[in-house]
Amino acid sequence: MNRTEALQLMEAHTPSASLRRHMLNVEAAMVWYAGHWQEDAELYAVTGLLHDFDYEQHPQEHPFWGVEYLKANTDLPEEVLSAILGHATYSGVPRETRLSRTLFAVDELTGLVQAAVLVRPERDVRGVELSSLKKKFRNRAFAAGVNRDEVEQGAQELGVPLDEHMQNVLDAMKAMG
Repeated sequence: MNRTEALQLMEAHTPSASLRRHMLNVEAAMVWYAGHWQEDAELYAVTGLLHDFDYEQHPQEHPFWGVEYLKANTDLPEEVLSAILGHATYSGVPRETRLSRTLFAVDELTGLVQAAVLVRPERDVRGVELSSLKKKFRNRAFAAGVNRDEVEQGAQELGVPLDEHMQNVLDAMKAMG
């Protein structure tokens, strides 16, 4: 499955513009890290685009329903399916690959960045600076749904200092526009 096919599948299963935006943001951060580590950018893009594609229509079964659907209807490698399962801590699936650790690390953080964008007058990610994002991260009342512990755990699992990880994700989302 290529990026175009993954995008079509995600859009077919995801009516909400905000959830689509989230998956595009995750894709951008995944692709940034793929380039950083000289990994397969297409594989990282597809994983980011599809990690939550089943969330709206099957919230109680997410991500299990989505992975079963992908197994039955695509040729995606086990590495992608495992990463999608592993991004949900409650799945119990360990994150043993760089791909799975990257998905987990960027998922919650992109939500924080997007929330920071939405409170800016111009609503443009290019106006968000690391210093501002760090303040919002420390303020647990801001974007209260973002699990800060998972953001920190994700950076640790990647082996990237938290500030550097935050800047990397910011850079990725700024490049996406």
